[in-house]
This record gives sequence, structure tokens and C-alpha cells, in this order.
Amino acid sequence: MTDLLFTEFGQMAKAVLDPNSRLFIGYLVGALVIGLIVMTAQYGFAGNKGAVKQLFSRKIWWHQSARLDYKLYVINRLVRALLWAPVVLTMVPIAIGLSDAIETVFGYRPPITENSMIVITTFTVVLFLLDDFTRFLLHWLMHKVPFLWHFHKVHHSAVVLTPMTVYRSHPVESFLYASRMAIAQGMAVGLCYYFFGTALSMFDILGANALVFVFNVLGSNLRHSHVKWRWGRLEKWFISPVQHQIHHSTNPQHFDKNFGTALAVWDRLFGSLIISAPAMRLRFGLGRHEHGHHTVTDAYISPFREASAYTIKRLKSRRKSEGSSPSVATNSGKMM
Repeated sequence: MTDLLFTEFGQMAKAVLDPNSRLFIGYLVGALVIGLIVMTAQYGFAGNKGAVKQLFSRKIWWHQSARLDYKLYVINRLVRALLWAPVVLTMVPIAIGLSDAIETVFGYRPPITENSMIVITTFTVVLFLLDDFTRFLLHWLMHKVPFLWHFHKVHHSAVVLTPMTVYRSHPVESFLYASRMAIAQGMAVGLCYYFFGTALSMFDILGANALVFVFNVLGSNLRHSHVKWRWGRLEKWFISPVQHQIHHSTNPQHFDKNFGTALAVWDRLFGSLIISAPAMRLRFGLGRHEHGHHTVTDAYISPFREASAYTIKRLKSRRKSEGSSPSVATNSGKMM
């Protein structure tokens, strides 16, 4: 137990050196530089309302909501290691199962090419697309399925946004996203294994998918921030930081919009894309009609309580509906 705790705390400390973590120092520096440029263009560099003051505002970084983000980051890591890490889906059986299924249906075929550039490029793009689409799809489901929404509300209850807000989630949601990642990676490996054989590799930068690395360097950490960085016409194709901030808005017109992570094409296909406008005023959180989360206990327990209440209510409603269904009359006038 003690060894496990030391291991988890060690991994948390090493996150700044891991390009597969959003807390990688390169991504944080990229967000800081871009944030300073964007905020300086909007408010100037110094002064009471300047970029430096706004980026490092104690009202944001030490807000009660932000402090809960920090606590959940640490506690969720420990919960993951203790409870669900041993049972989460893994990529290998999914990859083998998919590859075998394709071979069963279409038969064996030798690799379609041995050109390493084609193999690496295709695998990198397929992995990126499957990862991005499954992120979008699960996020969409977390909003559209009421039972799941009660758990996802923990993330949306943040009233200030910092790069740590990405880790503000309920363990149930974290488990689903970890399983999603295994499914996406397994599908990419299984599909590409069938067509290219075992010689699979991707373009990477410091061990991270090159496309994901570029996305993270170019301000992924600004998605959860108060830096309104717009991308203009590119927002039809890629989700800008301010578009994700719109997703967190308390404005009812922004509800269930901009589910995407990197690509905006999924939102366009599902009719949920909103393009940002200059000088948008955004407030974050759940709004007046939803229960927020202010403590770790509340963030952990309330979703279970609310999801259970919703399920019981649905079951009672279904039984009542079935019990009140009209009976069928016979020719003799008696009710059967």
C-alpha cells in the first residue's frame, strides 16, 4: 500500500517530464507564451488589467473551484491505482480480436505495402482520428444520457477554468475515458495490423503521437483557461480554446455545443458546432438550476445519489405507465 502511494506521487511529480501528460513542461510553456501574447494584444502587458495580472490572478488560481480541481487531481490518481486500474480495458486483446475478426470475414492477406513512410503516416493518422472521434462520442454521450450526465456534471461544475480543470472528473467518468482510450488504440492497431502486418510505428515527438504533441503545444491547456484565443475560419475544422470555453458556458444557447477535442468536423456532423465571436462574455459552471460541487465528498457522492434517484424515478414512471395501460374489451363488454 505504501509502495503504491509512493509510486503514484512519483508519477504525479514526473508528469511535467511526460509528453503524454497535459502537464508536460513543454505544453505548459507553450500555453504560457501564447496566453501572454493573446492577453497582451487584448489588455496590454502590465497594469492592473494587463496580461500578467490576468494570467496569474489569485482570484482564479486560488478560487474554491480551482482548489477542488487540485484535490481531485491527486485523489483521483490514488483511486485509479487502488480501485479501477486493475480492471480497466486494455488495448492488446481489442487489437487481436479486431484483427482476427477482419481476417475471419475477409480472409488473410499479406501486407498491402512495405513502404515504411506510408505505414507510419497511415497509422499515425488513423490513431489520431480514432482517438479524437471516440473522445467526441463519449463526451457527447456524457451529455445526452441523463445517467452519465450526473457524473460528468462534476467537470462542468467548475466556475473558473485552469489547466488543472481537465482533471476535474468523477472516477466513473475517468474509468470510461480510460476504457475509451484502450478501445481507440486497440481498433487502430487491429485495423492497421491486418493491412500492414507487424511493422507498425507512428510519427512521434518524445514518445507522443506527433499530431497530439503539436495540438498540445499549440495551446491545449488554454481550453481550460480564461484566455479567449479565437482561431477565426479555422474553427470550422479545429476546436479553438475559446470554443471549448463556450462549451463550459452557463448560457443556455451554449449547452451541448462544441464537444470536440481537436477536430471540429465531428461537431459539424452532429450539428453541435458553435463558432466564437469577438468579445464574447462567458460565465462558467452549471447555471442556477443545477447542483454544483464544492467539496471532494460532494463531487464523489452526489453523482451516485443523483444517478440513483434518476434511475428509480424512471423505473417508477415505467411501472406506472405499464400499470395504467388500457385493457382490451371483449365482445361481451367485459374487460380482460
